[in-house]
Amino acid sequence: MLGEKLAKHKPNIWLINTGWTGGQSEPIGDGHRMPIKATRALLHGALSGTLSGVEFRIDETFGFEVPVSLPGVDSALLDPRSTWKDPAAYDKQASELAEMFRKNFEKFSDAGPDVVSAGPTV
Repeated sequence: MLGEKLAKHKPNIWLINTGWTGGQSEPIGDGHRMPIKATRALLHGALSGTLSGVEFRIDETFGFEVPVSLPGVDSALLDPRSTWKDPAAYDKQASELAEMFRKNFEKFSDAGPDVVSAGPTV
């Protein structure tokens, strides 16, 4: 039903990180909270329509579009891998998360091929 509504009304949908960046809080201990100014700028961009007009890149693991830049947001925050002290640790964590999504989807055998193919690349 959600898919039908999305197809019919074609809304803009934004996923905004309001949590952690730069690594995990535990056990790595390098992460920190997303700056509130960045969160506000991202929310303002989504609500005002500004985000619709910026350049995007495709996330290699999860396949969604990510803005390359947005006024009021440090561009490094828009590329989470670049905020980690150890990029290999980011890659490992992203791969583990993608695998968790893949395994969880095994529960939903009735999901159509469009839904399954939209999942992360493992």
